[in-house]
Amino acid sequence: MRIDEIILRELHMPLLRPFQTSFGVTQNRRILLAEIRSEGLIGWGECTAGEHPFFSAESTDSAWQILCNELAPMLAAESPEHGGECPRIFKAVRGNPMAKAALENAIWDLEAQREGIPLAQLIGGVRDSVPCGVSLGIQSSIPELMAIIERELEAGYRRIKLKCKLGWDVDVFERVRNRWPQILLSCDANSAYRLHDQEHLESFDEFDLLMIEQPLWHDDFYFHSMLQKRLRTPICLDESIRNRRDALAAVEMESCRIINIKLGRVGGFSEAIAVHNAALERGIPVWCGGMLESGIGRAHNIALSTLEGFTLPGDVSASARYWAEDIVEPEVTVMRDGHIAIPDSPGRGYEARTELIDRLTVRKETVRAVALVV
Repeated sequence: MRIDEIILRELHMPLLRPFQTSFGVTQNRRILLAEIRSEGLIGWGECTAGEHPFFSAESTDSAWQILCNELAPMLAAESPEHGGECPRIFKAVRGNPMAKAALENAIWDLEAQREGIPLAQLIGGVRDSVPCGVSLGIQSSIPELMAIIERELEAGYRRIKLKCKLGWDVDVFERVRNRWPQILLSCDANSAYRLHDQEHLESFDEFDLLMIEQPLWHDDFYFHSMLQKRLRTPICLDESIRNRRDALAAVEMESCRIINIKLGRVGGFSEAIAVHNAALERGIPVWCGGMLESGIGRAHNIALSTLEGFTLPGDVSASARYWAEDIVEPEVTVMRDGHIAIPDSPGRGYEARTELIDRLTVRKETVRAVALVV
């Protein structure tokens, strides 16, 4: 396909409520979007890097620089026929998977539109709806958290995930389990613990958690393997899994029993599918994690979650949980049974609200192939 132009934007979108993890509190999102125009079609991608390099080495500002100066010019000079060609095109740039994913996912979107099929179908999805869970940040009090959980369960969500850290874990789990003994419950530490906390982490076993997500270092397999041998509760790795090779290493070392696949963290659909396939072949369940995306990134997460191995509810929840007004139409909604229906229109299935996007844009850059520059 011929790339006519790549338009990069930074948007400022305030969250409805602050979201707190062991990293800190997020109130406003600086979101990077990639709009790729090709032969009358428009594909959209989202960079899920955070405002600070806390979850990963990437940040909004570093991703903007790499997108504008390196990746977008590389892509504009090519004519990719398939999203799977993007890793080759971007090979010279080490790291920066979230920046790469913004462009690659837009190419997959374009390809699905060109073929006249939903993005989920293009990547090999097998579901017409996907189960949804919610990720709940650290709150100011346990009663406040309990009220939020009750609201989310009434909305139909199929799994509750609690962010945790030392001082906000065992007491919280005990209160939640006593109130809702049967719900699917998990926790996410975002690397808040160390191996000397293992006896404390062993106490999590009594709460019948679906998983403990990334309890130790963000780049570790070895110590997670040691910890998993001490726990009945499955460990789920998130930050540690950057690609298929990492997934294979983690499974071989028995570092985890579940894998969280995030499109941005692994660099886009190509590597996400490869991680999924490796896990599926080895009987490891996977699920799709969220990064406080707008509706563009959320649409891609929905498509990814239709793959066969995504057997656990992901963090792919409704637009209204995060935004007063999302930048797609229709907004992402969750049915009363806790599922999201998969769109059947070509491409990502959610139209970009370009007027709203323009209003929210604080900086913008257009990249064209050198041959197109006058």
